[in-house]
Amino acid sequence: MTLPNHRCNIGFIGLGVMGKNLALNLADHGYQVAGFDLDKNKVADTLATEAQERPSSITVPRIIGCDSLADLLGKLVKPRVIVLLVPAGNPVDAICDELLASGLEADDIVVDCGNSEWTDTIRREKKYKNQLKFFGTAVSGGEVGARFGPSLMPGGDADSWQYLKPMWEAVAAKVDANGQPLESRIPGQPITEGEPCTAYLGPNGAGHYVKMAHNGIEYADMQLICEAYHLLRSLLGYSPAQIGQLFEQWNLGVLNSYLIEITADILQQVDNKTGAPLVDIILDSAGQKGTGRWTAISATQMGVPAGIINEAVYARALSTLTEQRAHAAQKLTAVTEPTDAQADEIKAHIHDALYCAKICAYAQGFQIMKAAQSEYDWQLNFADIAKIWRGGCIIRASFLQKITAAFTAQPELENLLLADYFAEQLAEKQTGLRQAVVFAAQAGIPTPTFFSALAYFDGYRSEVLPANLLQAQRDYFGAHTYERVDASRGEKFHTNWQQTGRPEVKIST
Repeated sequence: MTLPNHRCNIGFIGLGVMGKNLALNLADHGYQVAGFDLDKNKVADTLATEAQERPSSITVPRIIGCDSLADLLGKLVKPRVIVLLVPAGNPVDAICDELLASGLEADDIVVDCGNSEWTDTIRREKKYKNQLKFFGTAVSGGEVGARFGPSLMPGGDADSWQYLKPMWEAVAAKVDANGQPLESRIPGQPITEGEPCTAYLGPNGAGHYVKMAHNGIEYADMQLICEAYHLLRSLLGYSPAQIGQLFEQWNLGVLNSYLIEITADILQQVDNKTGAPLVDIILDSAGQKGTGRWTAISATQMGVPAGIINEAVYARALSTLTEQRAHAAQKLTAVTEPTDAQADEIKAHIHDALYCAKICAYAQGFQIMKAAQSEYDWQLNFADIAKIWRGGCIIRASFLQKITAAFTAQPELENLLLADYFAEQLAEKQTGLRQAVVFAAQAGIPTPTFFSALAYFDGYRSEVLPANLLQAQRDYFGAHTYERVDASRGEKFHTNWQQTGRPEVKIST
């Protein structure tokens, strides 16, 4: 692509793993990129990789290194597009301010592709209004996704999206008509056909919020897989390699997903140093970068039941109590009982449990986003969200094609569990979830997300819950009032519980 005065289409600030690979991805699609990083070695490394990967038919560098932000701005066509891939938080604000001091103009677009909290993106859109066009784009897929096709979740100024759209659709992951990923990991030979895994999600932080919900679902999905592994290992005595082979089989069916695929591979890896299964050499203390916790906090603030996601966050927190757990293992005793179920039966139940719990976890994730629409004045297209998660991202799965179909048929669907397909699947396979919970309870195996998924399913399908007693308790100790089943919604009542006769008082609304 020839540009005036050899200028570039897009600039990158931050050429770490994600920045470097996304820049190379753009270069493969014919875009000229300018790059800057405070670490000159990262700039040099990016340029060296580009030179090594550059097709022989191209005689000029596709990525140009810059010495300063002013140098970067001078190399870009207008309106200038600058992608930030820097640590979330204060560094983003600092760079925006420095760009303005270096000559950035009101029509120029600054795209935050980092893992920023959506509230920061909302604040920055307001802060920099009329100074620059601040735009958020969340990126999922890790290093490989950034290089060969990520899932991109853009949100911000609608006019900016029209300018960014051709670039984002070019570099995003692609899927075929059946929702299956189209993949190539050969530099210089990008996928150009298929449906791109990106779509405009809305203004003021919508993209980063959807990515946060994605990560909350990711936490749940990963924990569910870990619990299935734990059950298979503890109940059947299977080795990691045997479970890995079983997951390979499961990946051919309804559980087909990137996470099942990589888990099957992980479990069959051997440690070079000891010869033991590599998973057994890894310390059972899980880290987290905060996005799952943000999802749990947001759901709690909006009053959305998201227990599976919450339990996945708590499971990671519990795993970090390594020394305390070692002490508790010596002090606390579980009273357990063996199961008389056969191995094939146990495997089948755990498979179905994983599938049913996965449906419930995704239902919770979409409920969180549905509630956020009202909270932040968005109009999210849930079919589009499911579509852009079918390829490139960590939770990509065949299963998402069914979610896409459900929201396409019913855009106002109240809950994913109510879609005909998923209601039928849960009716058919829920016995597996119930049995897995029984197996876990009998054997003393912690499976918090399986337990929570079953409680969510049974709670959501219950016409009557014991919250009537809870409301009575609240009114008893705090005069918080309650509603009656034989009165209009919104009418409030209070009982003088400790007086003789306990007279009821209607509270005016």
